[in-house]
Amino acid sequence: MAAAGPGAPRAKTKKKQKRFVPQRVKVPRAADPLLAVLCWGVTHQVSELSQVPPPVMLLPDDFRASSKIKVNNHLFNRENLPGHFKFKEYCPQVFRNLRERFGIDDQDYQVSLTRSPPHWVGSDRRLLLSSDRTLVAKELSGEDVADVHGLLSHYHQYVVQCHGSTLLPRFLGMYRVSVDSEETYLLVMRNMFSHRLPVHRKYDLKGSLVSREASDKEKGKDLPTLKDVDFLNKNEKVYVGQEDQRDFMEKLKRDVEFLVQLKIMDYSLLLGIHEVGREEPEEEELEEEEGGGDEGGTPGAFGTYPEGIGTFLNSHRPLGPGDFDPYVDVYALRGSEAAPRREVYFMGLIDVLTQYDARKKAAHAAKTVKHGELRSPP
Repeated sequence: MAAAGPGAPRAKTKKKQKRFVPQRVKVPRAADPLLAVLCWGVTHQVSELSQVPPPVMLLPDDFRASSKIKVNNHLFNRENLPGHFKFKEYCPQVFRNLRERFGIDDQDYQVSLTRSPPHWVGSDRRLLLSSDRTLVAKELSGEDVADVHGLLSHYHQYVVQCHGSTLLPRFLGMYRVSVDSEETYLLVMRNMFSHRLPVHRKYDLKGSLVSREASDKEKGKDLPTLKDVDFLNKNEKVYVGQEDQRDFMEKLKRDVEFLVQLKIMDYSLLLGIHEVGREEPEEEELEEEEGGGDEGGTPGAFGTYPEGIGTFLNSHRPLGPGDFDPYVDVYALRGSEAAPRREVYFMGLIDVLTQYDARKKAAHAAKTVKHGELRSPP
């Protein structure tokens, strides 16, 4: 692997933490100190990266690097920021490169995530949605962060090989926010659902019928996350044209082969269905009903989406009912003209961090005893 050009600054594996005099970055007012620090930290890091030319080639050290900031007793933005906080970005050069390969400008990324604070969705508060609804940030455990580190070099190489054309989650940044000695790890990704077309039905599909029916509690929600048995019981079908179907299946086959090589299991295909022309409740009602991801952390219904705040939402033409911008809604597929009803589908792979380790082997063996022979994970 070739080294960076002469004089190009490189990230070090371990960066000594220095006393920091914070920039006077304008921070959106957020009741949650964690969100205020996240907005400040992302803004600061994007600004810092803009001063450093991208390396010609990513080196192994870039996949272990991090940038840390510690702020104590600062005298600015007191009404918005806590007095003490820490912010850490993992592998900044790697995620900058991934954003570029996924066609997202750093300034656009910053604006979408920080111009207005993101907000929590779902009752478990493990998923953040950006104010323009194009990005999600999933809360991780420390073990998950280690899993991302273990996967990242393979993931980056795969994204390069497939030219960013994938159904895998589009990882865009990973951070640790520390407020009042409490650490929160966040992984930022593209929202698999649309920023403007509300999802009316959604499924988490694994291709198995064992324990794959939504609970009664889940089914009682306004927009439940249904599963494989529910998909069959409702006689659900996805109607797409031949060209879209061929393109989708090629991506899916390629992505699954990549996950098999890494011995990753427990992933699902997330399917969201927008019914074109369906009347929506009033916006005020939708705001009250927002959210509701399932235990897998998938986004819930986000209602009638407002015009985007992020600059990469600008479209060259007005969008009508059922229309979408493929550069923004990258997981969207238009329903076939021959379908019995007009629909738009959003499909992508989720939960790709779990490897088939001893713990999973034991769980698989227990299910085999209970339900009979199962298809073995790869």
